Amino acid sequence: MGGRALGDQMEDRGTDQDGRHVLVAGGAGFIGSHLVDALLARGARVVALDSFLTGRRDNLAHLAREPRFELVEADVTGPLPVLPRFDRIFNLACAASPPHYQADPMHTMMTSVVGTHHLLERARADGARFLQASTSEVYGDPEVHPQTESYWGNVNPTGPRACYDEGKRSAETLVFDFERVHRLDVRVARIFNTYGPRMRADDGRVVSNVVCQALAGEPITVYGNGEQTRSFCYAADLVDGLMRLMDRETSPGGPVNLGNPREMTVAELVDLVTRMTGTRSAVVRRPLPVDDPQRRRPDITRARDLLGWAPQVPLEQGLEATIAWFAKEIRPPEPAAVPGLGRFVGSRPFQPTEPTVGDLARGPT
Repeated sequence: MGGRALGDQMEDRGTDQDGRHVLVAGGAGFIGSHLVDALLARGARVVALDSFLTGRRDNLAHLAREPRFELVEADVTGPLPVLPRFDRIFNLACAASPPHYQADPMHTMMTSVVGTHHLLERARADGARFLQASTSEVYGDPEVHPQTESYWGNVNPTGPRACYDEGKRSAETLVFDFERVHRLDVRVARIFNTYGPRMRADDGRVVSNVVCQALAGEPITVYGNGEQTRSFCYAADLVDGLMRLMDRETSPGGPVNLGNPREMTVAELVDLVTRMTGTRSAVVRRPLPVDDPQRRRPDITRARDLLGWAPQVPLEQGLEATIAWFAKEIRPPEPAAVPGLGRFVGSRPFQPTEPTVGDLARGPT
């Protein structure tokens, strides 16, 4: 595809050309692995630390011969392994999809609280700048719309999602306590719904569910009436936001929302994916999960003002790359065929490519 890669854009900003040493906890995950690629593309030395509970080695297999990259298997809830001194630490270490974080809720909570504390202590010892990957889930099922960083949220502290929601809220508390007490240089990104290549087929969230079911010709599951809303940010845009937030020389003075302010209903997403894949899948409805948010859209005024950041990849373009990824991911071995994979709008065969996070042209949303 045309356009400039994400790594090229990072080079223009002129940072990390001195070979900073960077730790990415959760570096084998969906977002973490794209962040690792972007850091390496602009000259950093990177250690990715992952427990592989949800992260995948395949996401980093292309870096096996990269001399500036090291992959370390470890769980942040336990003692951290012996590692070199770091200049910057990104904490993305936590399962993020409901099926995954609810599978072991105690470990999810410990990852956000104990794991974050371990990494903060490491940043303190190294004098490293620290970025915490938080989440829009700290807003719960919001009663304020769109959500600004000043909104305290509407979270059920005892529900099935609380292990993640409250864990991330507690992690934010720790981060800002370290800033106040120890003068640690910290940043917190509240990440809204993100999609793109390297998502897991069993991720369980709406984009992966709808795309995989459409490609397989299976019934598409819609929870509730489909009128609940989400805002979808492509992975390249999110990584750009994370890098800009970490690069900012002064503290932003609180959390920063990173997400796409374009809001759409789940039903609208299903219609779009159905058209793009050409599937004939029927839609089946299931009860809405407990505490599932009804509306979700970020106010990104702070990100625009402080970072000069806003999403650039149109949803249709990002979905094209994501559909291509999943078409390859779920395709069975030859000569078997995935039902519905050959159907596309106008009977044109769907030809998946192998996109990376920087493949898309960068145009207006």
